[in-house]
Amino acid sequence: MATPPQTRSPELRKDPVTNRWVIFSPARAKRPSDFKSKSPENPNNNSSSSCPFCIGNEHQCAPEIFRVPPDPNWKLRVIENLYPALSRKLEHPNVQSGDSSNDLGGWGRVVPGFGFHDVVIETPVHSVQLSDLEPSEIGDVLIAYKRRIEQIKQFDSIKYIQVFKNHGASAGASMSHSHSQMIALPIVPPNVSARLDGMKEYFNQTGKCSLCEVQSKDLLINETSHFISIAPFAASFPFEIWITPRYHSSHFDELDKEKAVDLGRLLKLILKKMALQLNNPPFNFMIHDSPVQVTDSELPYSHWFLQIIPQLTGVGGFELGSGCYINPVFPDDAAKILRELNVPIEG
Repeated sequence: MATPPQTRSPELRKDPVTNRWVIFSPARAKRPSDFKSKSPENPNNNSSSSCPFCIGNEHQCAPEIFRVPPDPNWKLRVIENLYPALSRKLEHPNVQSGDSSNDLGGWGRVVPGFGFHDVVIETPVHSVQLSDLEPSEIGDVLIAYKRRIEQIKQFDSIKYIQVFKNHGASAGASMSHSHSQMIALPIVPPNVSARLDGMKEYFNQTGKCSLCEVQSKDLLINETSHFISIAPFAASFPFEIWITPRYHSSHFDELDKEKAVDLGRLLKLILKKMALQLNNPPFNFMIHDSPVQVTDSELPYSHWFLQIIPQLTGVGGFELGSGCYINPVFPDDAAKILRELNVPIEG
């Protein structure tokens, strides 16, 4: 049983996956069960008649990449982002050979902004959110990610693909219609490199994958045949949740249909629990994948997972300056609250 938060002393924890230190400071919070979003998002307040993501308004969108099924009565669409962060029309950079022309006096490094920025429209209906879909329908969204990742991997200059979802305006969503995004980069971002370094360090010390070794019942929330959901050992944010394969898997696109539906069931359950317990907060989720090109020696310790962060607290100067986060809720307290919340899921 978790110790009541008011009797616990502050701790610093280093996560073996993210390679990041987190300060747990329960004195900065009320009881974990009192955490609620102060401004829950109502993501359906925009008019569906003017929403380009709604069925019938396809002509208002950027070019389509594919739809499922491939007929007018689609269930999901993958399209180009109308305002992409990167351009798929630029010449492919050769990062390895030092393609880094710089007009700023040679200070720093510049790589052409080639890449892909896509949008996955998860439902044709404006009022439907991802958590409203059946597990099999969420599985279809996940398989769409897989399919698009496999397409993008054909470009040798792409080194990392980030799948993410912003739910609610304060979580970064500019459109209220349920959707997620993918950005494919010609470099491996520093957070990804740090994560791989952390996993490598744990593997070198133990000979085991850090995510395969997550066994603590105190951190477990729910589990299915192929996946577990946990409050991570050194969660950076209150009620942060990870969903990770129970089997060792380095790349998300190794997912098959059966496992996608299983993951859809667990993701739906966790999103429902989070909405009930935390007053339907805005949130972000990210799929933390391995770089496109990993060596054989990296495969034993690289393991993908899905991270969910409800937006309950802000990030201040200490976090921005140090890269070390302050979390007022111990993970085992958060896990206990979510684990004991009963939410039936069918399908």
